[in-house]
Amino acid sequence: MAKVLVGLSGGVDSAVAAALLVEQGHDVAAGYMKNWINDEGIPGDCPWEQDIEDGRAVAKSLGIEFRVIDLIDSYKNRIVDYLVEGYRSGVTPNPDVWCNREMKFGVFLDYALSQGFEHVATGHYARRRTLADGSAAILRGADPNKDQSYFLSLMTQHQAAHALFPTGEMLKPQVREVARRFNLPVAEKKDSQGICFLGQVKMSDFLRHYVADTPGEIVDPSGKVLGEHRGLHLYTLGQRKGHGVASPRDGMAYVVVGKDQDKNRLIVGWDVPESAGLYTTECTVGTLSAINEPFDTKRLIDAQPRYRAKAEPAVLEPLDGGKVRLKFQRPQRAIAPGQICALYEGGRLLGGGVFESVE
Repeated sequence: MAKVLVGLSGGVDSAVAAALLVEQGHDVAAGYMKNWINDEGIPGDCPWEQDIEDGRAVAKSLGIEFRVIDLIDSYKNRIVDYLVEGYRSGVTPNPDVWCNREMKFGVFLDYALSQGFEHVATGHYARRRTLADGSAAILRGADPNKDQSYFLSLMTQHQAAHALFPTGEMLKPQVREVARRFNLPVAEKKDSQGICFLGQVKMSDFLRHYVADTPGEIVDPSGKVLGEHRGLHLYTLGQRKGHGVASPRDGMAYVVVGKDQDKNRLIVGWDVPESAGLYTTECTVGTLSAINEPFDTKRLIDAQPRYRAKAEPAVLEPLDGGKVRLKFQRPQRAIAPGQICALYEGGRLLGGGVFESVE
């Protein structure tokens, strides 16, 4: 049995994770990561106070200690600044992946270890295994519709070794059933959506608070002006709606196919494979994190370019500078610099990195 600090978010998944660990006989305490309180008046609901109360109620029902751990400064330095600078520079960052690496299994894990805990547990739908060499591996969650291993793709071996994912062995309906069996106060609470720890704050509203709108022209690939955008940081590659340019052709939509940072131009084209910039088969991935073995040999792997995308076969080729080139067997739509690519071998997460360029 181990001494475990469970990251209670106020939701049902982490609550069930705590309940299962208590049932298994572990020495369990709960910690709420107080990362964001929206004291700057950004529009949207950031229910941190309710989440704390829900977390405290869950801990009380399980008879375990509950701590509120103030990580606001770390969150500002590691996540908010990363988000803002990423969008300012024209890339599309992923705060949820970085939040797991830098916060839940970063400063929160550091805190847990300093307090004598051996593991940090979360409600992620992923599975951890110990390999023959004693190292920790992360597998996809048992529920294919809820698998969240993608969000763990930048974790290190040290982080994986100290992580527990009790709900990763279950299907979502089973998690709800367990919550009812334990009579947890959050058994019927709806799942949260939105930026990591920001509640229902819209990304556009969040960005507008930090990055000034810089309107510019919307053009087609030939340079013909079609409209005006509000700021390049508010648009993503492959975006069909919200750019404000109506298509003159029935059944054929305009999508974002590129950004010209120098001229502050948003480029739109037809949503077809032939549109330059929309599909790619080769890309460079940097900021690599390998959970078990390094990416130092050419090999065939499965690459997942975004959370809801299917993992696709790709040849991984090591490059200088700790980067790799991926050559997908099938063209991939709307791969944008700054996004995270998770790398798998079958159902095992090898690690991941950040898209730096596409070819």
